[in-house]
Amino acid sequence: MQKTVDANRKFSFPAVWREGCRVLILGSLPGDESLRQARYYAHPRNVFWRLMGDLFGFDPVADYSMLLSRLKTGGVALWDVVADGCREGSLDQHIEGERPNDIPWLLDKCPTIALICCNGTASHRFLRKYFPEIWQRESIRISRLPSTSPAAARLSYEEKRRIWFDELFPVLRGDFIMTHGRIAEGK
Repeated sequence: MQKTVDANRKFSFPAVWREGCRVLILGSLPGDESLRQARYYAHPRNVFWRLMGDLFGFDPVADYSMLLSRLKTGGVALWDVVADGCREGSLDQHIEGERPNDIPWLLDKCPTIALICCNGTASHRFLRKYFPEIWQRESIRISRLPSTSPAAARLSYEEKRRIWFDELFPVLRGDFIMTHGRIAEGK
């Protein structure tokens, strides 16, 4: 008997990180446009790269490898809670039959992570469902941030920017200094 492949099964990308990262941003599972382009947060109306560009002072439409490099240099790791799952379309509420990525593995590989930012409600829900023990780690704070997805239009870009910056600045400030409202490498 031949196995059929579920056309709605979607897979996450590898973790983006390097030693010394202090913040881990977790999405849920890449949407269709991200999967088509094989890059995190590829939907043109998703404001993730715009937020990160404002935070670190880079052009959010720059070369993708440069965007990832700037995140890592800035102390930010990136991954999804869900390794794979079935979902028709791109809405998180339709994810089912999911399997998680090994988030504890990444936290063990990068023990300097002090803050986990869940990009939206779904990533927070999946993290709590599959890894409740992470909430017991005294060295890590977990924050549910407003989703950067275009489907999450309840808040304006400026409101999302303020909330994201308020969470990230205190953690990243140890290695970075503020310059003109952005984080720049400290001397």
